[in-house]
Amino acid sequence: MAKELKIGDAAPSFSLPANGGRTVSLADYAKRKLVIYFYPKDNTPGCTSEAIDFTAAIKDFDKADTDIVGVSADSVKKHDNFIEKHNLGITLLSDEQQDMLNAYGVWVEKNMYGRNFMGIERATFLVGKDGKIEQIWRKVKVKGHVDAVLEAARG
Repeated sequence: MAKELKIGDAAPSFSLPANGGRTVSLADYAKRKLVIYFYPKDNTPGCTSEAIDFTAAIKDFDKADTDIVGVSADSVKKHDNFIEKHNLGITLLSDEQQDMLNAYGVWVEKNMYGRNFMGIERATFLVGKDGKIEQIWRKVKVKGHVDAVLEAARG
């Protein structure tokens, strides 16, 4: 288990396959801020709402010199289908090995209907241009979340 990340820590680096057949790494965003949001699964109601909300705000994030990536353990093929189905404009990373999920401490034990299992905690990290974590949101509730992230990115 990785140590819990705190504001001011260097963001763990990553290099993962992304939608559209490319590979994306933290270094690709060195000159801008980066929102990294972790979500459980493509095409589920909360995850779909969150992806649509981030897509709707993409121009506002761009004006705030901020890029957005979503991360789940779904395959690139699932991401491509998810993006096409909902006309999403954000980059989605596939972490099927859970390396990045573990590095950011979001691969956690969850409990549903009395059953324990490992899964992704819905969480968002705002990484500054210096590569350090500026803000962390854990156990995210989707409604209004993108607005809070955008406000922090502008700040």
